Amino acid sequence: MEYRQLGRSGLRVPVLSFGTGTFGGKGEFFEAWGRTEVDEARRLIDICLEAGVNMFDSADIYSAGRSEEVLGEALKGRRDEVLISTKATFRSGDGPNDVGSSRFHLIDAVDKALKRLQTDRIDLFQLHGFDAMTPVEETLTTLDDLVRAGKIRYIGCSNFSGWHLMKSLAVSERHNLSRYVAHQAYYSLIGRDYEWELMPLAQDQGVGAVVWSPLGWGRLTGKIRRGQPLPETSRLHKTSGAGPQVEDEYLYTVVDALDAVAEETGKSVPQVALNWLLQRPTVSTVIVGARNEEQLRQNLDAAGWNLTPEQVAKLDAASEPAKTYPYWHQAQFTERNPFPTARLD
Repeated sequence: MEYRQLGRSGLRVPVLSFGTGTFGGKGEFFEAWGRTEVDEARRLIDICLEAGVNMFDSADIYSAGRSEEVLGEALKGRRDEVLISTKATFRSGDGPNDVGSSRFHLIDAVDKALKRLQTDRIDLFQLHGFDAMTPVEETLTTLDDLVRAGKIRYIGCSNFSGWHLMKSLAVSERHNLSRYVAHQAYYSLIGRDYEWELMPLAQDQGVGAVVWSPLGWGRLTGKIRRGQPLPETSRLHKTSGAGPQVEDEYLYTVVDALDAVAEETGKSVPQVALNWLLQRPTVSTVIVGARNEEQLRQNLDAAGWNLTPEQVAKLDAASEPAKTYPYWHQAQFTERNPFPTARLD
């Protein structure tokens, strides 16, 4: 397993990490993801560690905290072998302060996560979204206090826009506070918006991408193709409205290119889609999930090899989105304002 620096930090993380959204299966939405309980979770973790995947990602809202509980129980006796990443910000209770990135909520959320995870520290703690109602200074001083207390080792954010992230980094620099070294962001062959604003920012500021939903919300599994009905087992039946929207023809065009490259490489469609991400600038780790051992082993085989430049170019061309302003205009000035990825020139 390859390991990379997490942004501009000294922490090294595996290029593939394991997402525990399938743990617990509490509630209709998360039940559609999976219903993994402790015994099976322990086995999946065994497989990950055998492959060198030692980073596990969760969040307080995954199955109303049950995901963290299952992860904590499954990691008993081997906490020092792994990195734990989790998130908070979204509503976690009925009270007026059970939401957001206020000092009140973050301290409470971290203490509860530590209890559920049965650990004394969180290796990477991320804000799950931007809280525009709380001053950025309050949020970052709280996170800095939690780092100094040893409850958190590194901080990151998730689903921020460019100005959210840049403002936060500026406040950290101005007040000498812990800074975000990671941005957990949606990025896939059928979701390349990350490249326009967030990737150049991450490259300039040293923020590592922790990629979520790298298979386009379950659309790049190889089971969805032109002229075929949605598979009965797809989570899209119950969750498609909550995830990124993709036009059918665009999806099929990308899948056609993935099929062609998969045939050339002898790999599966999801393995090719994941490997494409591993070659993108700023990507520190790609979160993969799995309902069972077979899915997990398949996903883990996305690492340890590389697509050729020609194959990358083929996938780039098939998936290149139409640019919105000002990016279509900036693309005319790549002589002095280049995009991090060649295909966006």
